[in-house]
Amino acid sequence: MTIILVIEDVEALREEIMETLSYEGFNVLGAENGVVGVQMTRTYLPDLIICDIAMPELDGFGTLVALRREPKTSMIPFIFVTAMTEKADMRRAMQLGADDYLTKPFTSAELLGAIASRLQKYESVKEHYYDEIKAVGKKFEYSSHHDDLTQLPNRILFHQSLSQAVLHAKLNSKSLALLFLDMDNFNVINNTLGNDIGDQLFKAIAERLRRYTAPCDMVARIQGDEFAMIISDVADMVSVKLETQKILDLLSRPYNLYGHEVFITSSIGITIFPDDHQEAEGLIKNAELAMYYAKDQGRNSYKLYSPALNAQSSEYMALANSLHRAMERDEFRVFYQPLVDLKSGNIVGAEALARWQHPDLGLIMPSRFIPIAEQTGLILRLGELILHTVCQQMRDWREAGINYGFVAVNLSSQHFRPDNNLIEFISKVLLETGTDADDLELELTESIIMKNAEFTIQVLSQLQTMGVNVAIDDFGTGYSSLSYLKHFPVNTLKIDRCFVQDITTDRHDATISLAIIDLAHSLSLQVVAEGVETAEQAELLKEYGCDRIQGYFFSPPLPATEFEKMLIAGKCLDDKYLINS
Repeated sequence: MTIILVIEDVEALREEIMETLSYEGFNVLGAENGVVGVQMTRTYLPDLIICDIAMPELDGFGTLVALRREPKTSMIPFIFVTAMTEKADMRRAMQLGADDYLTKPFTSAELLGAIASRLQKYESVKEHYYDEIKAVGKKFEYSSHHDDLTQLPNRILFHQSLSQAVLHAKLNSKSLALLFLDMDNFNVINNTLGNDIGDQLFKAIAERLRRYTAPCDMVARIQGDEFAMIISDVADMVSVKLETQKILDLLSRPYNLYGHEVFITSSIGITIFPDDHQEAEGLIKNAELAMYYAKDQGRNSYKLYSPALNAQSSEYMALANSLHRAMERDEFRVFYQPLVDLKSGNIVGAEALARWQHPDLGLIMPSRFIPIAEQTGLILRLGELILHTVCQQMRDWREAGINYGFVAVNLSSQHFRPDNNLIEFISKVLLETGTDADDLELELTESIIMKNAEFTIQVLSQLQTMGVNVAIDDFGTGYSSLSYLKHFPVNTLKIDRCFVQDITTDRHDATISLAIIDLAHSLSLQVVAEGVETAEQAELLKEYGCDRIQGYFFSPPLPATEFEKMLIAGKCLDDKYLINS
């Protein structure tokens, strides 16, 4: 039912208008002045507002200004009904954003006509807006799943396709081969012939691979000079070796680019489903390891994965062994990277980031030890340790009277397995540390959400009931479906840094970022941009209406003591980067 808010200080007139509109089937709300009207608009978000001008406390003009400043209320149709008949008053009303202006006295027919006209126009604008969102969404879907240079599927679409291929192979008891390809010494070509030639070479390589690949198979550009191929329904290892050698020969043929005859070779790693691994992530790790081994062995060759290759990774083994002892020796540290609100400029929270203080290797970043922790099954213990540390730290800050907002903690996919009792674990930690649930935000990736969607919805709903907030991390790099979001009880989307880093120079990244922000706001979700490193990025995100930013532009991740000093000092973002500044 259409909701109409009537803001009128004369009670008799307000009641008369409300009675007329109720008789016409509208759901009508009343407010006696502008202050109450603004509050009710924020609460009920009516479909149309009828407002007097001359009122105590806050007049109609002030009411309109207040509502037009807020994104959620800025588009609501607004009709003035007033005894002020001067043209100057009418002009001022229209300049401030009023949709219509009726002078008292007016008839019921005039009022109803104005309402019908405004509602019809509002619906038309909304429909046009949603059509634009859908159009941007389609572009976003393609751009976020394809490499801009070669138009090949990118690593995101590749991961999805590999998972589907593995499932298909399982159901049909078939084998498949996964090949990872790396171009040998590509940087030499870039450095000697220039980036333009390098880009053209990438496109030529992609075209050769695309033409060679069977319709039922797939080739993708993973990153830089790395490509991947999925070969379905392989007969035997001999046929895989023959196919791989053909690819090596194909790529080593000369390329004629802008009058230059360019030669390049490649190194290829091969892994087989189901012999080497039965899951997509495991196959990817195997193929990458085999590819790097092929490069180490002289390049322009291929290497089949074998378990022995893992043993040859000395760093992997050394870190895996040290990881067990690191927990016992309390070698893990938690750093905090501030989250800054673009409306107030204040720090409103932080993301907790794990660091490993290795006695010999120094500070080790999570990108090196988290994958090992997941492979060795230590990620659950590590996650419990980090969450305990964060909650204890929040308790200490709260007892010291330090306002830290909230702290976000990342979760692994293993935490979302049904047998790991995530809700019980979170509840236990909150209880033991005396931490309020709304002080904690849990971050998880799109791939975690979609792995077991029905179970995940139950878990997220329980977390929301507890008061724990949920954020989707690295949004845009996983499934990036515009339809799944509305089904999952989440509070925040975090735009991945890969879209932010070139947002001021790459129109595709800018379009994707804006689409994410519009999408999130249409679903009443908060948006955080990760990896903000420059003033230009912050400025553009402000213009796009992003809610919060996180990155080195404001602060790197800090030890707890340094972050505490920052909170006490009250560091804020400069006013020029704030929305409405």
